[in-house]
Amino acid sequence: MFVRIVKMGFQEDQIEAFLDNFEQVKQDIRNFPGNRFLELYRDRNDPAVFFTYSYWETEADLETYRKSDLFCETWAVTKPMFRQKAEAWSVDKLVSLP
Repeated sequence: MFVRIVKMGFQEDQIEAFLDNFEQVKQDIRNFPGNRFLELYRDRNDPAVFFTYSYWETEADLETYRKSDLFCETWAVTKPMFRQKAEAWSVDKLVSLP
């Protein structure tokens, strides 16, 4: 399992539209095969910056999601709202303390 972190900066007037869309698709993303966890974070210093944080079983699961209709449709709605290019990282969790 690995963690996928995506940073997205939105145009100020698109924030509510993004949040509305995320609300509609979050369960579908979370329930996608291979996805084990999903959270959305908002930057405390820049309220137009958001991060998704998700756990994936395998790289193949993430790639299947990225090629899915769900991702393509969600990204088609989300991408035009950006004020800057999204950034993404795939990382391995080394330590977790409850």
